[in-house]
Parts: sequence; structure tokens; C-alpha cells
Amino acid sequence: MIILAFYGIHRYQLVWLYFKNKKNAAKWREPVARFDEANLPFVTIQLPSYNEQFVIERLIQACCKLDYPRDRFEIQLLDDSTDETVEVAREIVERYAAGFEGMPPQPIFYVHRTNRYGFKAGALDEGLRTARGEFVAIFDADFVPPPMWVMQVIHHFAEPEIGMVQTRWTHLNRNYSFLTQVEAILLDGHFVLEHGGRSRAGVFFNFNGTAGMWRTKVIAEAGGWQHDTLTEDTDLSYRAQMIGWKFKYLQDVECPAELPIEMTAFKTQQARWAKGLIQTGKKILPRVMKSDAPFHTKLEAWYHLTANLSYPLMIVLSTLLMPAMIIRSYQGWVQMMLIDFPLFMASTMSVSSFYLVSQKELFPRRWTRTFLYLPCLMGLGVGLTITNTKAVLEALFGVQSAFARTPKAGIRKKGEKSQAHKYRKRLGIVPWIELLIGCYFAFTIWYAITSENYFTVPFLVLFVFGYWYTGLLSLLQGRFDWLGPRSQGETHEKPYPVGI
Repeated sequence: MIILAFYGIHRYQLVWLYFKNKKNAAKWREPVARFDEANLPFVTIQLPSYNEQFVIERLIQACCKLDYPRDRFEIQLLDDSTDETVEVAREIVERYAAGFEGMPPQPIFYVHRTNRYGFKAGALDEGLRTARGEFVAIFDADFVPPPMWVMQVIHHFAEPEIGMVQTRWTHLNRNYSFLTQVEAILLDGHFVLEHGGRSRAGVFFNFNGTAGMWRTKVIAEAGGWQHDTLTEDTDLSYRAQMIGWKFKYLQDVECPAELPIEMTAFKTQQARWAKGLIQTGKKILPRVMKSDAPFHTKLEAWYHLTANLSYPLMIVLSTLLMPAMIIRSYQGWVQMMLIDFPLFMASTMSVSSFYLVSQKELFPRRWTRTFLYLPCLMGLGVGLTITNTKAVLEALFGVQSAFARTPKAGIRKKGEKSQAHKYRKRLGIVPWIELLIGCYFAFTIWYAITSENYFTVPFLVLFVFGYWYTGLLSLLQGRFDWLGPRSQGETHEKPYPVGI
């Protein structure tokens, strides 16, 4: 708990950095310099894709509607698909390249690989070999960039030292389900306080793999896209910043995307990020510590790249709670207030306050609704410990694995039925382990009540809820699809407002 408390205190520090350096926040309307509007730089839009037949047209349509001179940008669909997406994507590209829905012919090209070497990093590297852009913007298949996105970002590169600009993710299907609401809060905390705090303080932060733009030559100077980690974006980000390039984060530029609608997809995504960050930490942290970067930059890099070590620590804490309660059964209130309460405030309350602040920054009029989601948010964090601990241990011991994509369903509103059933994956024995651990904590609650140790009961309830919620949803989601709508016609519903 002491080690977890240090990571918890770091969350308080990120909030402090965010507000302390508020004057340093970059805004898209206030670039330090601007390009000549009559001679804008050439931009390549890269769209890496793998088996995304249900969302690929939405992405291409949005990119073809970007408000940027048609003679100053190109679109590359970098498709590694192995299913029907190949035919679907090729037909869509040909349609837009020839002119479609009253639009002029679009500068869009289809690039297909069959070997998937290097996965996403390999596809991006393949595209760079023929890219003509001085700058390259990247969008994953589940993103829908708004028309003004390129114009909002490009002028910040008029500063010659800027190597990458990241924008904030928002959520197309935030209101789809309870799970997507909680996922949105988790991501908002990252994009507001982590990115905001780090960028404003001038320390290293990372490109998120999508919804960002790079100066093309920076990628080559930093060593190019490398695929020895599952978070190639973070790896490249640190390498670029260590050779002197500066990054910008535009919190006020939004790029909406689709959240995973099923627990298995969400856990797969989180496990990939957890494993990738530990892999990147093993690779990059020794270089960072030997570099001439300031101490506070090195310390922040350490916290950032090792944060997922908290998951194995949570497993240890979980297994020790029951024995600790038995051993300390005669502990009085004084010892509890001097030891347990401060550690609880540092390691647990920091999480809830972190996400409350992020929601208050984004939604000042309705942020108090977040209190309703906090117990579930913390419980979900607990429930992820088994999957993410497995991922972290694989990274620590050098176990390699393929890039596990997050299935995209292409849906936004409640009641819509996903067509992406064939992309659904099961997690084997892991959900059953989560249910068993939940039962263990249910027994621990019974022991706490019978021994009159009531202070620990709310804390233990979070563990029971977290493990049972993630375990049951992993097992049951998709089992009752036949209860849903039998068919879904084409929808002309307007998208949710960005940020809602």
C-alpha cells in the first residue's frame, strides 16, 4: 500500500501541475506563428486499418470532408485486413477517388499488405515510403475527425521546434451504456490531467497513436516506427523528445472516436496498453535516466512508464487483506487513523479526486453526475487487475504477443445491435478467476462484519463489485444478442455533439 500510495500521490501532483501551469496551455486559436494561407504545407493523412469493415467508410468519408486545399494533402488507407474488409475498403477508396456524393475526386490511395509485419507500426512505416507530406496525420479506424481538424493543428508547426501535436479524444458513443460512460471518464482523466499536466509543465508526454500530427522528418530522425513494443506511439514519442523535439497538446481540439461496447474488447485494449507501456519502460527508461533531461522530467517519465506496476501490487494487496484483518483483529481506532486512513487517502481517494477534477474541467455545469459513477469506476479499475497483471508480467519477462486490435462496432445509440460478432473474442479462464476472487472478497466482507471491522467494508465491496462485474460481463456479453433488435436499417441520426 505504501508503494501504491506513491503512485496515488503522483495523481495529486498531476492535478497540481495542470493548474499551476495553466498559463502554458496551448490553444488552437493562438499559435505562436502561422503559415501563409496561400502556401500551406503538404499533409499526408494515414489511416491504418485491420479488419474494420463496419467503420471504414465512416472514417474515409470524414477524412475526405476535411477542410484543407485538395492539392495540399493526400489520404493513405493502410489496410492489413484479412477478411471482407479488403474488398469493402478497396471499393470505397475507388468510389471517393473518382468523386462521390457531389464531391470532387479525392486524393486517396489504397495500400494493402498481406504479411502484417510489424502490425500497425509496420503499416505506418510502409506508408511513409510513398508519403509526399511534410507532415503526417494519423487516424485509427474508429475515429471521425471533424472538418476543421487539420486547419486547427497545422499552424502550430510554424514553430520549427515542434515535432508532434496531439489532440483530445472525445466519444461518439459515450451514452451507449453504463460501461461506455465509465470508459469515457477514464479516458477523460488521461487526456485532461495527464496530458494537460505534463504538456503544460514541459515534461515528456506521448502521442496516443491517433488523432495527432507529426512532422515527417522527426519520425525518421528519432529512428522510425519500431514494433518491438505494443505501444509504438509512446516509444517513438520518447525517442523524439530525447533528441530535442518539442510536443504540443491541444486540449481544445476534439476528435471523436468509438469506445469499446463490450467488456472483453475493453479488457483487451487495456491489457495491450498496460503491456506496451511496461515494454516501452524497459526499453526507454534507461536512456531517459542517462540523458541530460532535468530531474523532474526523468521522474515524470518514471511514473508514466511504470504506472501499470500497480496492477500486480493490487493482486498482492488483494490476497493479503484477509490475513491482515485476522492478524490485526485487535487493532484500535488510533492505529487505524494513523496508518490505514492516510494510506487509503493517498492510494484510493487520489483516483476518485483525479477523475472528478477532469470532469469538472470538461463539464463545469454537470460534473457532479460523476459522483454516481465513481464507485463503479473504482470497481472497474479493481476488476481489470487480473487481465492487466497478466499483461504486465508478460512484459516484464519478455513474453511476446501479437498486436491485439480492439473490435469496432460502428454504433452510437442505445439499442443498436452490433454487427461485429465475428470479431468478438473470449478471455478463456480469466473471467472465472475474477468470479472466484470476487467470492473470496464476499467472504472477507462477512468476516469483517462478524469481527466488527466495519471501516473496511466499503473498501471490500468495491473489490467484490469490480471482480464480479468484469467477470460476469466478460462471460455474458453477447450471449443474449437474440434478445436485441433483429435488424437495423440505415440510420440518419445526427452524431452526438462532440464531447457529449
